[in-house]
Amino acid sequence: MGKVRITDTILRDAHQSQAATRMRLDEMLPVAAKLDKVGYYSVECWGGATFDCCMRFLNEDPWERLRQLKKAMPNTKLQMLLRGQNILGYKHYADDVVDAFVKKAIENGIEIIRIFDALNDLRNMEAAVKACKKYGGIAEIAISYTISPVHTEEYFVELAKQIEALGADTICIKDMANLLLPYDAYSLVKKLKANTKLPIHLHTHNTAGTGAMTILKAIEAGCDIVDTALSPMAEGTAQPATESLCAVLRGTEYDPGLDMDMMNECAVHFRKVAERLEKDGWLDAGKVLRVDANTLKYQVPGGMLSNMIGQLKQFNAMDKYYEVLAEIPRVRKDFGYPPLVTPTSQIVGTQAVMNVLFGRYKTFPTESKGLLRGEYGRLPAEVNEEVRRLAIGDQEVITCRPADQIKPEMDKYREEIREYYTQEEDVLSYALFPKVAPKFFQYRQAQQLKIDQTMYDPATQTMPV
Repeated sequence: MGKVRITDTILRDAHQSQAATRMRLDEMLPVAAKLDKVGYYSVECWGGATFDCCMRFLNEDPWERLRQLKKAMPNTKLQMLLRGQNILGYKHYADDVVDAFVKKAIENGIEIIRIFDALNDLRNMEAAVKACKKYGGIAEIAISYTISPVHTEEYFVELAKQIEALGADTICIKDMANLLLPYDAYSLVKKLKANTKLPIHLHTHNTAGTGAMTILKAIEAGCDIVDTALSPMAEGTAQPATESLCAVLRGTEYDPGLDMDMMNECAVHFRKVAERLEKDGWLDAGKVLRVDANTLKYQVPGGMLSNMIGQLKQFNAMDKYYEVLAEIPRVRKDFGYPPLVTPTSQIVGTQAVMNVLFGRYKTFPTESKGLLRGEYGRLPAEVNEEVRRLAIGDQEVITCRPADQIKPEMDKYREEIREYYTQEEDVLSYALFPKVAPKFFQYRQAQQLKIDQTMYDPATQTMPV
């Protein structure tokens, strides 16, 4: 046992979970120097949805955000979330893209890369782990936690052993839907500690109101690192509050020893940010802070639920809400019990909506066909072969590592983006978000032109030195 270490998610998952990832860099930098002095194990500030949102909604270069944060927080490890072979996009990329992305992430300031795969298919994490180790990063491989007949404690222990063999530096239990209950967490952490030599890092949410209790029991079982969020954007759909946990642990053998005064100063700043996000309509405190025990009943993460509600409203079919909730577990079973996390949560949820609105398996979105065909990797359990046949007919099911079928792509992307190219990072931004990135590049060019015009002196027809 000994003191627990803390990763604060205030700059990434907290505002992603509560405020649609709308916190801006100019709202992070004023307090970054103080965050750097708190004494955190790491600060999660990049990856997940931040990359897309920076360009799509905030007109920010995600790479520049990372560079600025690293400059402002030189003493704290910066951490990111990476979806294995999906990187931060929604499809599998070639190994050369994964390698280039990880290289640039580490060069620009990331030290810890939390790598996960929606299906817990380690083959989809191999390239990212290899690149992370090659370029000097800390590889934290995540177990996507879920509950099903195949996702037993023994399953997770066996997976952890394979994660260790793959070369991980840390194992993360990624409880994205807040399904891991306190005593189950205690038992799982105990078993992982007994069967591996690696530090264990727990990530959960407080959607169902059990997150803080789960963290506490995990710490008592020997968990080394836990994720929390500073209180202005903690709790509910985000992580339990950092200050509350530190107060509970103060004076015990687990005391993380963080600077509470410095933390409180940071919280004062983020309260103003939260107020701005609420005023602008991005943070609905009534929704994101409400305990939703349906999470435990239907095992549906918050993001999946809101996506599903959006689809039902689109079809003017909110009266079918509970029918869809009841259909989700049936679809999940037919699809081989995938954990419900991006992108499988959206695939299963959309299929459930289609089944209820148009008849069971009368129509299959492209993503459902891809999942059943093996394009996303190996499903945890046997699929319903009748459903698979309805979806893909006689097409051959992919059994190899899906990325083995993708040829190198970096040169192709580099050529396509040539007119906007200002840095190698631009190629990666375009590779991940080919529709979003060019619009951002055009905006960036226009801004640069404005700056150049204001600096131009018509009298001398020169630019200032």
